[in-house]
Amino acid sequence: MHKLLCLTFLTIFGFAHSSIAAEKNIIFFITDDESPTLGCYGDPVAKTPAIDAIAEDGTLFLNAFATTASCSASRSVVMSGLHNHKNGQYGHQHHYHKFSSFDNVVSLALPRVLANAGYRTGHIGKYHVAPETVYHYETYMKGNGRNAVAMADNCREFITDQSDDRPFFLYFGTSDPHRGGGTDKTSTSELKPDLFGNRPNKGSHEGVEEVFYDPADVPIPHFMTDTQETREELAHYYQSCARIDQGVARLVEILKEADLYDKTMIVFTSDHGMAFSGGKTTVFEAGLKVPFVVRNPYEENRGVRSTAMISHIDITPSLLDFAGGLDPKTNGPKDWVDPDKFWKERGENLLENRNGGHKFRSYHGKSWVPILGDADAEHWDTIFASHTFHEIQMYYPMRVVRDKEYKLIWNIAHGLPYPFASDLWAASSWQAQFQKGMTAPYGQKTVGDYIHRPKFELYHIAEDPYESENLAVKSEYAEILKTYQEKLKQFQQEMDDPWIMKWEYE
Repeated sequence: MHKLLCLTFLTIFGFAHSSIAAEKNIIFFITDDESPTLGCYGDPVAKTPAIDAIAEDGTLFLNAFATTASCSASRSVVMSGLHNHKNGQYGHQHHYHKFSSFDNVVSLALPRVLANAGYRTGHIGKYHVAPETVYHYETYMKGNGRNAVAMADNCREFITDQSDDRPFFLYFGTSDPHRGGGTDKTSTSELKPDLFGNRPNKGSHEGVEEVFYDPADVPIPHFMTDTQETREELAHYYQSCARIDQGVARLVEILKEADLYDKTMIVFTSDHGMAFSGGKTTVFEAGLKVPFVVRNPYEENRGVRSTAMISHIDITPSLLDFAGGLDPKTNGPKDWVDPDKFWKERGENLLENRNGGHKFRSYHGKSWVPILGDADAEHWDTIFASHTFHEIQMYYPMRVVRDKEYKLIWNIAHGLPYPFASDLWAASSWQAQFQKGMTAPYGQKTVGDYIHRPKFELYHIAEDPYESENLAVKSEYAEILKTYQEKLKQFQQEMDDPWIMKWEYE
């Protein structure tokens, strides 16, 4: 009888305890080098039931864009709401690259402003930004970035912790489906495919039911060429993506068990497009277009497919808006912290160039929370991209202006051959075509055209979504070219882009 009473007490207490769990929690799930190759986006082979289910119960954005297809640079945009040319992080953070954001970005940085808005903040997986003091999380959890299932399990304690009555913000960053882990030695091709983090010899990561793909079955993206090398690499890429989905499923399971699923916003996206030439490190559609799914449990309208154009600069202000901490007058944090005062009180970085001449009071992006659940809502009429570096050796600044009609790319360093990320240069899918010579086809271009870019590329994106015909060289499009050049200049002026001076002297 005593045991029964104890069990009853614990059961009642458990339910009562879970029922008072904090509202408006946030899980931000970001993958590494993933295009919208998901079932909910109509991909015919992708096995992504967990993400598809979130999309069916939330809002799926069909026109979501990164501002740069480079890992560190993109993540700094995600965590600051600012383009790279303003936040100062132009390229990779790790190893000898050592790019970092300006110290004064601390006043706008995602984990900082959510903490100021009353959240406990946690991070697991890929970080890849700097300085840590700027992008500081209260709790750092460890996990194998190639096993999102194990990562989710490692977050269980943080998610379900009720010793702290604040809502939680969890930044969950996988390493999948980034290239890595060696090559597939079982391939009969001379150029072996990258494993994309998969175990050799069709092995499995612990706790994961690996999904294996037949190279003959994978769809070939428009920016690549249908070769055996391409198909083999895509098969490994899709396997890596399927593993991510199982991590999403485990997170949902943890939330539901803790009675938190309907108290937690889930955002799923990627830092940029897939790691193939023509995607990652470019400002073509395949580099910038990303999956973006939001399930807001407080939004009545679900299963919405939105055509609104959104950008990675919108993420930080949107999450802060959801948290109730966004000031609509300044488009910055309500509890804004003066960055100079912040550093003076800490006694740090007092002689450093903390701001690059910029004020950090407002975000470049704007909240998409008001348009969740509205399939017909608009967000941006025009979006912009700002790429300068990937690896430190890869100086190739590009600026982009795009609306639903046209897209203009300005290759500022067009006199240089296009620089390759080391892993993309070695990729069998690229080398198979490169070794055939400059006239060999690669997607919509030749190998030579891919390496040697013109100064301007103008595409009628509404009618030519594959960016196959450059209209900048056609005299009949001279006025349209000029119009979009002026739009780009205006953007650079409004957003303090130092590269605006290149119009005058180069």
